Amino acid sequence: MTNIHLRNAAKEDCVRLLELVNELALYEKAPQEVTVTLAEFEDAGFGAKPVWKAFVAEIDGLIVGFALYYVRFSTWKGCRMYLEDFIVTEPMRGRGIGKLLFDQLVIEAKEMGFSGMVWQVLDWNEPALNFYAKYNAAIEAGWLNASLSKDQLLNY
Repeated sequence: MTNIHLRNAAKEDCVRLLELVNELALYEKAPQEVTVTLAEFEDAGFGAKPVWKAFVAEIDGLIVGFALYYVRFSTWKGCRMYLEDFIVTEPMRGRGIGKLLFDQLVIEAKEMGFSGMVWQVLDWNEPALNFYAKYNAAIEAGWLNASLSKDQLLNY
């Protein structure tokens, strides 16, 4: 297998990360939902007040996967890692890259002293559900996602 290199994401990676975000959105059948601009994405990760951190997996200098998280505060549990996006590009799946990235997240969560790690997974995404089952992850039922869009906020 080709050498896989894991590292922290850098600002210059953002163009490639957004390409993978769009690949993930297409896989999740919601490509129209990606509305963040490159400038917003870069600022949120590397601006004056960064809110996210990511690990990237590279093969021969090309980013083939990433895991992006931020800190979520739970009034019940305290500070937790929230895994926002986790993707390995389709041609690279099944090579252990996802495991390397996920293991790095677990290490990070432990080092940062987080009270846990949480994320969402679509109920029809069998490959992801099977992946998380290997970690004995608890998949909760009963919670529904709710949101207000930028337009809804502006028109309130």
